[in-house]
Amino acid sequence: MLTSQFWPIIDDIDITNMWFQQDGATCHTANETINLLQTKFPDRIISRNSAVKWPARSCDLTPLDYFLWRYVKDRVYTEPIESIAALKLKIRDVINEIDPPFCQKVIKNFDERIDICQRGRGGHLPDIIFHS
Repeated sequence: MLTSQFWPIIDDIDITNMWFQQDGATCHTANETINLLQTKFPDRIISRNSAVKWPARSCDLTPLDYFLWRYVKDRVYTEPIESIAALKLKIRDVINEIDPPFCQKVIKNFDERIDICQRGRGGHLPDIIFHS
């Protein structure tokens, strides 16, 4: 997937200052995967099996993690899906309904999460409830 789908997308982008971040799923942290990622993101990978560790059970800070997937799933599965084609169509429809003001609210929430984490200096935040 990386070489067939992701590499062609980033080939036309200057990624010299870009980092790659992923969760700790076993397939994401396999030596073969990390070595492959190192070819495009040398020493700029945040993952469980890389130079910059993604902490176990860390909070999901990115809007895709803490917001988008749940938002889409909640709207897609309001009724039974009859086929893969219907599922793909429903996902596209839900995503296409997301408007710019809504995205701006999500980004504002993301900024607030970053501020809270910075104030916590990377420590555990037991009194903070992150909600979308």
